[in-house]
Amino acid sequence: MSLAALALGAGVAAGPAHAAGATAVARGADFGACPALSALPEGADPAAWRCEAMTAVGHLTLGRIDQSLGRAAMAITFAEGTVNGEFRQVFGGMTAVPVRVRGASLAITPRYAGYFDFQSNDERRGELDLTFRLSGPAVPSGCSIGTDADPIRLVLKETEASTVVSQEPLVVAFGVADNRFAAPGTSGCGRLGPVLDRVLRLPSPAGGNSLGLDARVSFRSYGSTAEISR
Repeated sequence: MSLAALALGAGVAAGPAHAAGATAVARGADFGACPALSALPEGADPAAWRCEAMTAVGHLTLGRIDQSLGRAAMAITFAEGTVNGEFRQVFGGMTAVPVRVRGASLAITPRYAGYFDFQSNDERRGELDLTFRLSGPAVPSGCSIGTDADPIRLVLKETEASTVVSQEPLVVAFGVADNRFAAPGTSGCGRLGPVLDRVLRLPSPAGGNSLGLDARVSFRSYGSTAEISR
């Protein structure tokens, strides 16, 4: 089941739990990173496709790192719909705010690593590959935890059921988390690599890391929106 189906289907009720700030989130939804119509699969009917703009805040535990990701730390945009009855998705873009690591002259930034699947089922809410860029004094630009070739794959499970917080435009809030992934040591950090691994206590085995997100998703149809019909 897709995010759109969860949002629009029976059993997803509006409620006050996520009402505060819903209007601001809806206004701030960045549909500019939506995949263009030309990027949708061949045979896709725009009326059956929508762009989803997700923003999320949360908490990250990764080795020694244990802290909030800050306000509006992540934003992900993608398209979903059907072609000949088959569910399909197209990634748009991801941005994230660097977060200062407490007790170290470092910042950490989540980055998209080339794979996502936000079609929900009974086992998980979605999957997402991430790397975590490290930056700071003398830290090489390519320094990260995880790489595009060997990323951290999150298998996100629902922690808070979907709630419709706005009908016009449609905005849905929910919670997800993964606390079962392992974190590798640093890569691309040159001579600082062993030092960073020691300071950040990496690699960190499964069970010692977690990412919890409080997410909001805004929806926009391709069939009625000029901004994403380019």
